[in-house]
Amino acid sequence: MLSRFSRIPLIVAIITTSAWAQPPFVNYESPQIHPVDISPDHSTLAVCNTAAARIELFNVTTGNASPIGSVAVGYDPVSVRFRNNDEAWVVNHISDSVSIVDIPTQRVRATIATADEPCDVVFAGDPVFAFVSCSQVNRVQRFNPDDTKAAPTNIDILAEDPRALAVSPDGLTVYAAIFESGNRSTLIAGGSDNTIGISPGNDAMEDPTGPYGGVNPPPNDPDDVNMDGNLFMPPKAANGTAPKVGLIVKQDTNGAWRDDNGSDWTPWVTGAKANLSGRYQGWELIDRDVAVINTATLAVTYIEHLMNLNMAIAVNPASGDITVVGTEGTNEVRFEPIVSGRFIRVRLAMIDPAKVGPSIVDLNAEHLGLAQGGNPYEESQVAPPERNKSIGDPRGILWNATGTLGYITGMGSNNLVVINSFGERIDVGFSRALREGPTGLALDESRNRLYVLNRFHGSISVVETTNFNEISNVPFFDPTPPPIKIGRKHLYDTHKNSGLGHIACASCHIDGRMDRLAWDLGDPAGAVKPLSGTGNPPIHNLGAGIPGLAAGQTSPAFQNFHPMKGPMTTQTLQGIIGMEPHHWRGDRNGLEEFNPAFVGLQGDDPVPGPGPAGGLTPQEMQEFENFIATLHFPPNPHRNFDNSLPTDLPLPRQFANGRFALANGAPLPNGDAVRGLQLYRDQNAPLDAGNFTCVICHTLPTGAGTDSFLTLPGGIPTFLPIPPGPMGEHHLALVSVDGATNRAIKVPHLRNQFDKAGFETTLGNPSYAGFGVFHDGSIDSIARFVSEPVFEVQSDQDVADLTALVLSFSGGFNQPNPGPLPEPPGPPSADAHAAIGKQVTVESASKIDPLVEQMLAIANAGRVDVVVKGSLLGYQRGWFYQGNNQFLPDWSEESALTTAALLALAAPGSELTFTVVPINSGERLGVDRDLDGTPDFDEFLASDVTPPTATLASDTPNVVNGAIEVSLTLSEPSISFDQGDITVTNAAISDFAGGGLEFTFTLTPIANGTFTAKVGANKFTDFAGNPNTASNTLTRSNGEPAGKLKVKKPNGGEAIEAGAKFKIRWTSTGAVGDTVKIELWRNGSFVMNIKASTDNDGKQPWNVSNSVPKGGGYKVRVVSTSDIGISDMSNNAFEIVAAP
Repeated sequence: MLSRFSRIPLIVAIITTSAWAQPPFVNYESPQIHPVDISPDHSTLAVCNTAAARIELFNVTTGNASPIGSVAVGYDPVSVRFRNNDEAWVVNHISDSVSIVDIPTQRVRATIATADEPCDVVFAGDPVFAFVSCSQVNRVQRFNPDDTKAAPTNIDILAEDPRALAVSPDGLTVYAAIFESGNRSTLIAGGSDNTIGISPGNDAMEDPTGPYGGVNPPPNDPDDVNMDGNLFMPPKAANGTAPKVGLIVKQDTNGAWRDDNGSDWTPWVTGAKANLSGRYQGWELIDRDVAVINTATLAVTYIEHLMNLNMAIAVNPASGDITVVGTEGTNEVRFEPIVSGRFIRVRLAMIDPAKVGPSIVDLNAEHLGLAQGGNPYEESQVAPPERNKSIGDPRGILWNATGTLGYITGMGSNNLVVINSFGERIDVGFSRALREGPTGLALDESRNRLYVLNRFHGSISVVETTNFNEISNVPFFDPTPPPIKIGRKHLYDTHKNSGLGHIACASCHIDGRMDRLAWDLGDPAGAVKPLSGTGNPPIHNLGAGIPGLAAGQTSPAFQNFHPMKGPMTTQTLQGIIGMEPHHWRGDRNGLEEFNPAFVGLQGDDPVPGPGPAGGLTPQEMQEFENFIATLHFPPNPHRNFDNSLPTDLPLPRQFANGRFALANGAPLPNGDAVRGLQLYRDQNAPLDAGNFTCVICHTLPTGAGTDSFLTLPGGIPTFLPIPPGPMGEHHLALVSVDGATNRAIKVPHLRNQFDKAGFETTLGNPSYAGFGVFHDGSIDSIARFVSEPVFEVQSDQDVADLTALVLSFSGGFNQPNPGPLPEPPGPPSADAHAAIGKQVTVESASKIDPLVEQMLAIANAGRVDVVVKGSLLGYQRGWFYQGNNQFLPDWSEESALTTAALLALAAPGSELTFTVVPINSGERLGVDRDLDGTPDFDEFLASDVTPPTATLASDTPNVVNGAIEVSLTLSEPSISFDQGDITVTNAAISDFAGGGLEFTFTLTPIANGTFTAKVGANKFTDFAGNPNTASNTLTRSNGEPAGKLKVKKPNGGEAIEAGAKFKIRWTSTGAVGDTVKIELWRNGSFVMNIKASTDNDGKQPWNVSNSVPKGGGYKVRVVSTSDIGISDMSNNAFEIVAAP
């Protein structure tokens, strides 16, 4: 105990671990939501390249995907939507921003800041607004797309984690899928040892009037179906007394709360005895799956009871039905041997907005049922050909225009399934194999093409929509490092890793995180695993040798790991490598010890080899571990921009418990995390029963236990690091005194506690999640845990300040130990500076956002990198801030720029976007995307073999002793182009001006007759040294024209049918020439040549193509081929209409 520890005198030596080394590629494993979209005219495909922080653009007019550009956006783009043909909005998950991309110029013209962790965007309403889902704050934000600087309107979503969005066919309703909606399951607490007063206790489970007369753990075979008197399935082995544990119950369609035996626990959950489970009578668990937003009033209603994880959403355009795909967990069923290979269902929910109640389809039930004699989940395995028909981890859904076919991608199963309007597969078990990790979809029905993004493969599958075969695969640049690309399949691949083809580790550890459920994966027939603190290194680090925590000094004492461990909440995989042992109890010494779960839990086929049967070979397990080691925690939304702790943090849905001045259920005041850290470390007033500071167990910076052991060499207390074990595993501390009946619990880290919000048992407050904090999720909130009597907090403000600290925990700490005694050193943390991803776009050197200065300040401190991206002279360029007011460009021919010099380049059309990125990643994201030593612009120039050209144009017609104004546009910039490169005849140039790509000049004829201007071939070069090709020749006449043309038909007001034949007529007088050219124009822009050359006889048949876009604004222009100065155009516009 600290009081005893404090008597150890004098000098203290602490040997600490090194800081976490930040790689140039930091993997936050951000989930893609709507990563593919096609422009309204079906000419351009936009794809989120999440790994590269870009969107890729493809021309799809030929029925294939031809790359046409790549635009740097924000950190981890996860969704893209076209607002119109020329503008796309890109949602950047880590950057908390939306990039507005101008498609013709391929540049980011504006950046909008959003709330935390935006996921998707749609355009809806009258007038049209942009709606952006922000998952971490449970909010949808509405932006005015015509005034992006205006503050958004916030729409609160009373559910956990809104992500994917869709719009009703009339455009007036927005639907938001609730990712962590829950599945109406919760816990009846029963795993407390009642030694430290943690509530809720075990009263409900031990109630003699309960379904099992207070027996804990209750049997799962109470009717003795096995007729062996054991009452457990599988039969309980002679493995000693199992610890008392909680029990998961689930609400059925009639509102009753039942366990896996069907026993009714309703009185103890919502009824008269609810207080025994820590609840109140009438307690409500919200299960909202889709938020329905009225765009006119912004009122929100909800669709309920679909599934646990709502992954993707789409609206059937014909019926208006809302369709959601995702997964449902059967976590109310206990024990690993019982649920093996069968604990997940892949669901499609179909909701008619005009009716009550959804239609829910199990997307795998039909073919699995046929393979197992009718019951799809009778066994945990089917033959591989049947497994490969299953879909797992569905991430995309899309309907055709008639609503007769729907397309669903399985990110885990690497396939595409096609359904009919009833949600049935078009054939039993029909699926098409794709590449790794298919997510987003876009459909071009006019060309019979479906485009699918294979996220993990880094490619686009082009699928024809007759037989649904992949006809081509188009790769794009993917900087994902090999450890991620190789190891990902071991987390996600449902065909490879499970017996029924629809389950993988990621079924619960979704995107490497949590499904927000608890599971009881014990085994009554299992063996007790010994706990051992001996050896060098010791197998288990029992209490880190700290007095009062070490083995032999605690009451209750450490005990071995019993196989019936009870419910445990799913833990994140972020930042766990180097934090061994694993699991809540620390009963897995390293990741390798999870290998048997591939077989025992997921139903996979065992691989040959010594030891327990496992699903992965040793090499595959190492690949898996290498990948898991890349998973980082994202920036903490509660910290300040400079990563400092907040001092005035609002604490929504964190309530007082009546222990101090505030009444039970009163909202806590704002919290000061800086003071909370002082309380957490205060050795003069240790919070844990007056004996331990919080940091003794929950070390900084992770909150996990120490990987060291207290020794006293020469009487000097020293924390010595424990050397890694034979598998490279570490030895973080276990304790026996956390109040749980499992007498060995690994000290849990605190970096993702804010992700566990939603469970609430405070009177009058509905619960949005069924599980909270503590190993079994039995405690609803951080505030309640901190308020427990075991902690010697002195006021509601103490509770608020500690709550603020825990919410702000990830991000690291640089505050020194206040002393006087040492603190156990903690392992390094794979987390992020709070500013990572933050962006600002500068459009004028006179309007500099103050955020730029803040970015550079933290970069100068060596804590982050800053990159700048923009479009200059039509080229995409990049810079990387090196400190000392110097920005390194992405071109070796240029010198570094000062901040002022760089900002001076900003202008409308040449906007500059500043982005904060992780330390050591600035070079890759700013100037050298593949880190090959050759800057990006050098590589672009080396690959540029397209000769530049110039285009001359003038709106001025022929003149009589006058001049014309000419515009000259270069296809790409040139260092050498000037006035001297323009060749003229019978004219003179004056007032030459411009730069970059656009120039203007005045052309004045010097005699009557034709005068011209052009740029000849080989007059100038582009940046890559390519000489130009000849431009067009601009021709005009001075003086009275030799001839005249007059368009007679169409001349305005006609409605010409596509697919029909129309006769164009004109008159010709004077010396026009023998032939003319006939052109089609629309709204002042050239569309096409109707006839490049035809006899000047006053008439020309026109077969109007069906491919010509329908609508108005069209005119016909007739031009002399011998003197283009002689022409005429329809006086008024006509329209092209579809055939009846």
